[in-house]
Amino acid sequence: MTELEQKIEMVNLARSLFERGYTVGGAGNLSVRLDENRVLVTPTGSSLGRLQAERLSVLDLAGNLLSGDKPSKESVFHLEMYRKNPECHAIVHLHSTYLTALSCLENLNTENAIQAFTPYYVMRVGTLPVIPYYRPGDINIAKELGERALSGKAFLLANHGVVVTGKNLIDAVDNTEELEETAKLYFILQGQKIRYLTENEIKDLQNRGK
Repeated sequence: MTELEQKIEMVNLARSLFERGYTVGGAGNLSVRLDENRVLVTPTGSSLGRLQAERLSVLDLAGNLLSGDKPSKESVFHLEMYRKNPECHAIVHLHSTYLTALSCLENLNTENAIQAFTPYYVMRVGTLPVIPYYRPGDINIAKELGERALSGKAFLLANHGVVVTGKNLIDAVDNTEELEETAKLYFILQGQKIRYLTENEIKDLQNRGK
């Protein structure tokens, strides 16, 4: 995929997320590796529904702006995750409704905020550890995510939103959509007796993904 094709894909995927209500206003940001030393990031304050390919930010892994508009202030944690995990090729950060609602609950299991009750959650995401609350843009978010970058595909930022990775941008978006749907089901099922997947069932799903 050429750089221009990647930019167009990002614009199209971002617009799709916006139009379907996964993000509103200027919230959320996306990124994808262009090569070993360059990353494409959505600009600061930009709406995912109104991105322009020629204005997307291109950074090196040190954070230097190579072309495009000023990047999102949260590009710092994107870059840290790319530096710490070479297998991470794309990142989606959203304030989607159900995952953000989940992030505001007290007494979540910080190792895994959603106990598995569908196979799709296990296959797409696996677990959802919780990152402690820091204000948006705080360098500690990058530090926390960097330390966990090799340990999972998705992370819930307390009182903030979600960060989801993928092998490419389409994969990261698909993972995010599945996770948001899982959070929606979690709230729909409150007060009901949930049949959670057993450890053996989870291991079976994990083994099939290897």
